[in-house]
Amino acid sequence: MQWLLLLLIFVPAVEIGVFIWVGSYIGPLWVVGLIVCTGILGITLAKQQGMQTLRRAQLLMSQGKAPGKEIVNGICILVGGIFLLAPGFVSDTIGLFLVLPFTRSLIQGQVIALLSRLMRKNLIVFKRW
Repeated sequence: MQWLLLLLIFVPAVEIGVFIWVGSYIGPLWVVGLIVCTGILGITLAKQQGMQTLRRAQLLMSQGKAPGKEIVNGICILVGGIFLLAPGFVSDTIGLFLVLPFTRSLIQGQVIALLSRLMRKNLIVFKRW
């Protein structure tokens, strides 16, 4: 819980610092324009990638296969989309890293390991309906 409080203080401070730094080079109106453009572009990309992942998962399930990789991709896209909604260049960079397929594939192993560790600690519980 302490790390969450630390993030809630640290991340906005970093974002404000980056806003000021970038704004000193390109001007405040351009910073606002970039924030809006990256948000729109990011959400469009997240929606497109999410729908593509959903279609692949449905295809695998119709073939009787488990969509494990697609579930991890969906989680990454969801988290990346949330980061893209947050205004800021640092959060947009993290969001794009999670949404773009060629960068998302770099962290799939770590996400799977994290989810496995959380399930072993019973922090994530799967139950049949």
